[in-house]
Amino acid sequence: MEDVAREAGVSGQTVSRVVNARGYVGAATRERVEAAMQRLGYRPNSAARALRSGRFRTLGVVMFSFSSYGNQRTLDAIAVRAAQLGYALTLIPVESSARETVVGAFRRLEEHAVDGIIIVIEAHQLDEADVEIPDGLPVVFVDSNRAAEHPFVDTDQAQGARLATEHLLDLGHDTVWHVAGPAKSYSAERRRDAWRETLEAHGRVVPDPLQGDWSAESGYRAGVRLRDRDDVTAVFAANDQMAIGVLRAFREAGREVPRDVSLVGFDGLPDAAQLWPPLTTVQQHPERVGALAVDALLAELDGGERLETPLVGTELVIRSSTAPPRRG
Repeated sequence: MEDVAREAGVSGQTVSRVVNARGYVGAATRERVEAAMQRLGYRPNSAARALRSGRFRTLGVVMFSFSSYGNQRTLDAIAVRAAQLGYALTLIPVESSARETVVGAFRRLEEHAVDGIIIVIEAHQLDEADVEIPDGLPVVFVDSNRAAEHPFVDTDQAQGARLATEHLLDLGHDTVWHVAGPAKSYSAERRRDAWRETLEAHGRVVPDPLQGDWSAESGYRAGVRLRDRDDVTAVFAANDQMAIGVLRAFREAGREVPRDVSLVGFDGLPDAAQLWPPLTTVQQHPERVGALAVDALLAELDGGERLETPLVGTELVIRSSTAPPRRG
C-alpha cells in the first residue's frame, strides 16, 4: 500500500479508503489510485482485511436440490446481489435435509470463515427442535417455517394457490383437482392448504389431492389417474413441470386442454408460454426472494433493526390452457 501511495502521489490513508470502499475519495483521486494499483500489480490481502475489519466479505449458502426452477433462480439472485454489495459466496450443497447433514454443512461453512449463512431448504426436518444454529452466526432462511428468532424470506405460496383455484372456479368449474408437491415441502404444503381452503370457502367438494414430487414424470402419473374420470374438468398442478406431465397424460387419452379439462401450473417457467396450449400459471419471483435474503442477512450482520421481509407476491398469468367447462 505504501508503494501504491507513492506511485499515486497520495497518502496511505487514501489508498486504504479506496481498497476498503470506506470514506470519501474524489473520483479523480480514486482513478489515480486504481491505476497505480494496476501498474504495480497490487492485490488487497483479503485475510488481513478480515482481521482488521472482523468481516470476511463472504456469505455461505446451504442449498438442497438444484434441480428446481425456483432454487436455481434464487441462487442466481443471491449471487448477483452479494456481488453488488462486495461479497463472495461459499456454496455448500446438501444431499438431504436430515439434521446431521445440515449440521455438517454448518461446520464446513464455519471452517471457510463466512460472515453469515443463507439456508435454502424447504423441508420439515429444519424445525427448530431438530437443527441448532451455531451461536453468534447470523442466519436467514428461504422457503422455510422457522421460529421468529431468525429472519426468513419466502414467496406468498398461499396467495398463488388461491389465485389459481379461484380462477378455475370463476370460469364455472364445479371443483378443482390438485396435483401436490412432496409431502415434506413447505411450499407444497402451503399451496395444498390454500387450494383446500379456497374450495371450502366456496362450498365446493374437495377431492383427494394426488401426490407428486415436482417432476414431470410424477405429473404424468397423476394425469393417468385422472384422465378417465368424467368429473375432472379442472386441475391445478403445484408446479409447471408436473403440469407438463398432466398435459401429456390427458393428450394421450384424447382429452383436449382446455376443451375437456382446464389446467393451471405454478412457477412461471419461461417455456410454459411455448407449450401447446400455452400454460396458465402462477408467476413467482425468486429473483426478489434471493435479493431480499442477502439484504436481510447483511442487516443481521450490521446489528441494527431486523429488516422486515414481507412475503413476495405472485401473479396469475392467464393463457390458453384454461376455459369454461363444456356442458352437456
